[in-house]
Amino acid sequence: MATSWTLPDHPKLPKGKLVTIIVLDGWGEATADQYNCIHRAETPVMDSLKNGAPEKWTLVKAHGTAVGLPSDDDMGNSEVGHNALGAGRIFAQGAKLVDAALASGKIWEDEGFNYIKESFAEGTLHLIGLLSDGGVHSRLDQVQLLVKGASERGAKRIRLHILTDGRDVLDGSSVGFVETIENDLAQLREKGVDARVASGGGRMYVTMDRYENDWGVVKRGWDAQVLGEAPYKFKSALEAVKTLRAEPKANDQYLPPFVIVDESGKSVGPIVDGDAVVTFNFRADRMVMLAKALEFADFDKFDRVRVPKIKYAGMLQYDGELKLPNKFLVSPPLIERTSGEYLVKNGVRTFACSETVKFGHVTFFWNGNRSGYFDETKEEYIEIPSDSGITFNEQPKMKALEIAEKTRDAILSGKFDQVRINLPNGDMVGHTGDIEATVVACKAADEAVKIVLDAVEKVGGIYLVTADHGNAEDMVKRNKSGQPALDKSGSIQILTSHTLQPVPVAIGGPGLHPGVKFRTDINTPGLANVAATVMNLHGFLAPDDFETTLIEVADK
Repeated sequence: MATSWTLPDHPKLPKGKLVTIIVLDGWGEATADQYNCIHRAETPVMDSLKNGAPEKWTLVKAHGTAVGLPSDDDMGNSEVGHNALGAGRIFAQGAKLVDAALASGKIWEDEGFNYIKESFAEGTLHLIGLLSDGGVHSRLDQVQLLVKGASERGAKRIRLHILTDGRDVLDGSSVGFVETIENDLAQLREKGVDARVASGGGRMYVTMDRYENDWGVVKRGWDAQVLGEAPYKFKSALEAVKTLRAEPKANDQYLPPFVIVDESGKSVGPIVDGDAVVTFNFRADRMVMLAKALEFADFDKFDRVRVPKIKYAGMLQYDGELKLPNKFLVSPPLIERTSGEYLVKNGVRTFACSETVKFGHVTFFWNGNRSGYFDETKEEYIEIPSDSGITFNEQPKMKALEIAEKTRDAILSGKFDQVRINLPNGDMVGHTGDIEATVVACKAADEAVKIVLDAVEKVGGIYLVTADHGNAEDMVKRNKSGQPALDKSGSIQILTSHTLQPVPVAIGGPGLHPGVKFRTDINTPGLANVAATVMNLHGFLAPDDFETTLIEVADK
């Protein structure tokens, strides 16, 4: 049935008001304490929204089932968060997609697996990724099923190249994960399958860099995985991890690269011509750089020394715009009929802006994993280059001011009906674990919000301020009683990951109908409820299958 793109008019809300959407990345709501950088920062604008009219401020769920992830133990992330914000519906995501493909057996029937399978007769199957049950980038049980399924379908020689975690799970948990996978591989060897761990290293030091921050991280991985060369050589992965963890200040995230060698000291599993490679992380951001090194013929980021002719597939496609990798084991959710497409087709002229690290989130992910414009005569997307070659705590203000100024200009130009932006500070600086820098980052984001809201005020517009997931509001690991967790030396364990906290949604502006208020009858509102809300603010009713709007209009 053909989609009807015409949206019905809202019975009480007018059309024609400019609607500005601000996404504060990594800005959750948590108890005010010294580890809550949002609380500690000077944030007068966000404070005024929170402490203003209670019917104009609410909290929504931004993790787990609310964004399509398998369980409420799964923290949200920017990709699934922006998918939900833009799509207005909840789609199976990441781990959930992989779970479904493994459970149904579809993963073995699809093009990606059949492509790598062509190498099984003569070559080795290499599996590269994060060995962890954190569920953010990968999951150990999926890796186990992948190894088992491949061995049952003709893979005679399997090599794992493991990356230890300590970021999404507790530091030190690597030992248990390695014991588990080594046990599985030993059982396969008893069945005649030559299966072993071939190399490893800590995720932040080996392979899993992102946003082209430090290609040296990827090169260290390449040298171990492809060339079979690393500064440390061991007879087993368990010996490797235990030995390297015994070094002073050792940490799972930063273990140095190692290779496993045979009796003669030769690497047991370099990647060579005719082999197959699968990167088994389902989350994209920290696999894209390795995927480029494995797939691009024209590559100049480091000297690869030797570029084997392989069949390569990702667990998922990591970059829809770059079609990277070209082959993947599990297809992405097909998100059609996003709010952005509906609104553009109903004449809403749209402006979107962020800096490089989150530009794709307010465009590609917001629009349902689709690149480009729906109608270039009605849309303008602006990307401000992010700082490169430094960690974000060195420049915690990032490009917040530049994003705000571009957005102010777009609002005042009168050319747009919707303006949406992402301010990345809370998330990107929060990930560094630098509490003082994250406080500065939150203040910078608040200052940017002020510039944008002042422009909204000038044109008589409406604003909606929200976030995609938590991060900066809780920078410490907690024990079961909610107190800060301590490591063996009695020091506080800093939390660098996202959180399970809800995120704010604030509405206002001179253009907002005075009767609009947040509903109180929605059981567990989530990010996906924002799309219908935005459509209402534009004077439209959302499609019937969208998650319900967060707002209602009182007659008085």
